[in-house]
Amino acid sequence: MAAPPSASILVGPVPFKDVVGDDDDNGAAPPDEYDDIVSALPTSTTIGLRHYHGAWVSEWRVRGVISAQRRFVPRPGDMLLGSPPKCGTTWLKALSFAVMARDAYPPGADGHPLRRLNPHDCVPFMDELFSAGQQAKLDALPSPRLMNTHMHHSLLPASVADNPACKIVYVCREPKDMVVSMWHFLRGAWRFTFAELFEWACEGKTPNGPVWEHILGYWRASRAAPERVMFLRYEEMLADPIGHVRELARFLGRPFSAADEAAGLPASVVELCSFEALRGVSARSAGSCSGSRVEFSHQSYFRKGAVGDWTNHMTADMARRFDAIVEDKLRGSGLAFN
Repeated sequence: MAAPPSASILVGPVPFKDVVGDDDDNGAAPPDEYDDIVSALPTSTTIGLRHYHGAWVSEWRVRGVISAQRRFVPRPGDMLLGSPPKCGTTWLKALSFAVMARDAYPPGADGHPLRRLNPHDCVPFMDELFSAGQQAKLDALPSPRLMNTHMHHSLLPASVADNPACKIVYVCREPKDMVVSMWHFLRGAWRFTFAELFEWACEGKTPNGPVWEHILGYWRASRAAPERVMFLRYEEMLADPIGHVRELARFLGRPFSAADEAAGLPASVVELCSFEALRGVSARSAGSCSGSRVEFSHQSYFRKGAVGDWTNHMTADMARRFDAIVEDKLRGSGLAFN
């Protein structure tokens, strides 16, 4: 592929992979100046988590979180997509990219980037780049930049969390379904039973857990500043995808015009970003989404995307126990899942 024009000419967002290419390291190295901090943190579970400022974070990502907190330089117009793992991240990336980039890439066009690239190749994972020492790649992106994170709101760089020139879109999911999806995703890299992961989840010791603290942080931020933080629920998006695409477009500053509506653009975005369409692209595309320690195939990001799959993995007692924990943690917040 020919080298893209300079970031000063392009208008974002553009596919991340088209800008940075397939170079995985760019000569960068993971930050090691925080090793003393990381090594002193409490550890838990066989998947290598460290307890950092109230959150359980993969050991090799803690360095990235600290680096991002100290080094991330925002730009006016930056858009950050937040979520706990396995809660609709891939879909939110696709929808947000399709909405924001629709002038350059009409959703009905055969050559749309989402017809050849996994959404993770279009929208960069900020945590991963800082963990691998590759954060300079973000500088190559034209504005407005579109990025995603799994960080708790409390761990976000203050330059983002407190910045009126940056916006955050957050999506969460019914926590029991998140646990099931996480188990299917992670067991390709680690060996543990569903019962083991369930116990960790009850203790809040899952990647980027506790999930209830993750959700509460963004929920409270959205209540305090709804003009800067949009809070979405995966199940509600599935029930009314076109309506939520319209809301997303308004929040991102790219509302659909009357002409867009007449042309059926909201429905075209939903069709382009459907589970079946995105899974088909990932099945046809080679490669994986790389981490500094683990690689997951493109297809691993598309299993079912269904609501209520927890019923196929949890007993009634397990579900009642987990529901009670989540209900207790959310009590008084105005947010509930039951």
